[in-house]
Amino acid sequence: MLPGLPLPMLFPTKRIRTILALFLWVVLSVVPATAQVAWRMTTEYPQNNISGIGLTTFASRVAARTNGFVTVTNAFDNELKISSGEMPRAAQDGRIVGGDAFAGALSGIDPILGLSTLPFLVQSVDAARAANLRARPLYEKALAARGLKLLYVTIWPATGLWSERSLEGADDLPKLNLRAYDANSREVMRAAGANAQFLPMDAALAGLKEHRLNAFLTSGDGGAARKLWDFLPYFTAINYAMPVSITFVRSDAFTELSEPMQREVLAAAEETEQSQLALLTHRTSENYARMRDNGVRIAEPAPPSLIAALRKAATTAITTWETQAGADAAAIVEWARQQ
Repeated sequence: MLPGLPLPMLFPTKRIRTILALFLWVVLSVVPATAQVAWRMTTEYPQNNISGIGLTTFASRVAARTNGFVTVTNAFDNELKISSGEMPRAAQDGRIVGGDAFAGALSGIDPILGLSTLPFLVQSVDAARAANLRARPLYEKALAARGLKLLYVTIWPATGLWSERSLEGADDLPKLNLRAYDANSREVMRAAGANAQFLPMDAALAGLKEHRLNAFLTSGDGGAARKLWDFLPYFTAINYAMPVSITFVRSDAFTELSEPMQREVLAAAEETEQSQLALLTHRTSENYARMRDNGVRIAEPAPPSLIAALRKAATTAITTWETQAGADAAAIVEWARQQ
């Protein structure tokens, strides 16, 4: 040691680096982060539909939990011309980071994603929630195999039949030119005698306006958001299914986040899922009130012969699905039947 010089003066560069590092750490800890990650997400449904509400909630929760580090910009009402079935490919191609997709339209990726649209499998919110909790690991696996990360699941109100004329019974089914919302529902409706087509919402609305369709299989929520009462003033509450939509992002976009940010995004997703469940509690009654205000005549309960014909037609579709989806998926169906 040189006489008269304090030890720290011998290593000024090292000391300066240490001080600078400490200063940067303090600044980053106390200064709010600016937006550094921007996710573009989409849904083919309007903003006031349950799927649109979910994406709006998620964007708000993510921004709050990450202090603006992650921002989500949403496109609603198929603004990007990307239907639910096309969303995985659009995400993989980089056109979007993710979105809210109707699960039934994703069943071509993996049959398990069509679980929630199986006819008459669940008849209550509690049963739907329990079934989807059991299926969630299978959903996650199916999406992960395509490079996608599941964020949250939205359960929809029960599916019914919107129609141009009232449905008095099973004999009215062959009179329907009907839009089905996935391959399973198309086959069930055809087996019951209806002329059914599986169409994305935009194509279905075009068919309705051109009078090529006279019936829709969808919930009160989906129909009210689209004002189907302008064409289809009758709704028969057949309680066909309580389908879900699945919100996801590309796995690489998620893993590029730091672990603390990943935790916050997942927490925002969980909060959104719980908020969506709370919304569902009164959603059906609110939809029915809005529908009645717009002249819709609601048949509840549905004619017994109509339900009997649909249940009979559903048997083959469910059996076929179980074979395609595998033992784990079939076990969930068997569990649901016993509830």
